[in-house]
Amino acid sequence: MHAYVFPGQGSQFIGMGKELYDASQAAKQCFELANDILGFRITDTMFGGTEEELKQTRVTQPAIYIHSVIAAYEMGNGFQPKMVAGHSLGEFSALTAAKGLTFEAGLKLVSERALAMQHACEINPSTMAAILALDDTIVEQICNSIKEIVVCANFNCPGQIVISGSEAGIDEACKRMLDAGAKRAIKLSVGGAFHSPFMEPAAERLESAIDATRFSEPICPIYQNVNASPSQNADEIKKNLIAQLTAPVLWTQTIHNMIRHGAITFTELGPGKVLQGLIKKIDKDAVIV
Repeated sequence: MHAYVFPGQGSQFIGMGKELYDASQAAKQCFELANDILGFRITDTMFGGTEEELKQTRVTQPAIYIHSVIAAYEMGNGFQPKMVAGHSLGEFSALTAAKGLTFEAGLKLVSERALAMQHACEINPSTMAAILALDDTIVEQICNSIKEIVVCANFNCPGQIVISGSEAGIDEACKRMLDAGAKRAIKLSVGGAFHSPFMEPAAERLESAIDATRFSEPICPIYQNVNASPSQNADEIKKNLIAQLTAPVLWTQTIHNMIRHGAITFTELGPGKVLQGLIKKIDKDAVIV
């Protein structure tokens, strides 16, 4: 069985989407529609802006969504998903590609999500760090032992967990992780502590936007970040998208479940190849096409 996966924040690069824009009139119209919906020419930043401009959350998230969804659309009849999943923001791309949302509705939600997350970061300064080559249970134990808020945010693949928390909490956690045998503990250049309690204000704002948006049943199961389980139920999908902002991304568990349910080959749609690398680390026998 063939599965499609959609990347999240961090996979963006200058020039992303330009080939799609140039190659197809339908893609060009979709990009221009996105510019109109957002009220600014996001394509200018995507195709030729600065790294600094592109890495702003309010720009990054819509940019990756636009690129990913148009890449799926451009496959035409070649896009016949039996199952889809997206990493964090990528869950919205996956849902739109699988016809659970219209392109316009999905983009408006992603833009609102990005603004809400950026605002939450400004209210409570916080950050994230990647912990490499340390057992999941040890990472969780150390997070739980710190007085400041520190939580596991992304279970990306065996030996790579991203943690979220307060600045002081992350500093202390990084030191303890290294003492416990982690190969590296790298603070990330992000706006704040995504997938943690620090995103509670953003989750409330996103909930209002999701409640006001029409969702349809996707054409195939979408494996969701919060429980690594498949769903085609619109109400359940909405609930999980809201919970996702404050809960960890269970990516390792998601890929294991997709493989258990018959996925043999995976295609990543969107900028970069981050997920391809993670999938091969999760299961070396997985075929990337």
